[in-house]
Amino acid sequence: MKILKRLLLAVLGIIAIILVFALFIDKEFSLSKEVTINKPKQQVFDYVKLIKNQEQYSVWVMKDPNIKIVYTGTDGTVGAQSSWESEDKNVGVGEQQIIELKEAESMKVELRFKKPFEGKNYATNTFTSIGDNQTKVTTTFTGKSNYPMNFMNLFMDMVLGKDMETNLNNIKANLEK
Repeated sequence: MKILKRLLLAVLGIIAIILVFALFIDKEFSLSKEVTINKPKQQVFDYVKLIKNQEQYSVWVMKDPNIKIVYTGTDGTVGAQSSWESEDKNVGVGEQQIIELKEAESMKVELRFKKPFEGKNYATNTFTSIGDNQTKVTTTFTGKSNYPMNFMNLFMDMVLGKDMETNLNNIKANLEK
């Protein structure tokens, strides 16, 4: 019984430390990853701006072969949207919408997650020529986490970083075929 009591106190102590620590952690987060693609900037932009192309490079879309996706609007333009539903908890339910496009420069998407958690975040892709036939693509994922979930902002790179890099490397592989 004494061991159980000590274990419970230790768990409560850890939770208390996390809650206090979270008071001092920024609620907003930002994570960026980049890749260089051996193709002209316009060609890279034209590929990435089409939400439907995510079926060919997004690890989150490709995780569930049974995912249901509905596309609305004119793909590759402001207002175009995709909504998805998946039984896979790593994919969940949500929607994304192109909210800003600067031709061959940048694309901003609003992500609205519904399940397994609710949230609204943003993904911005920027395209920079670094030569006649080379483009640097930078993906930045931003959002806000309410207290005490803002504690997870410390681990955002561990949670999302590898998938973001895989997405960029998939785009590179698809375009450089």
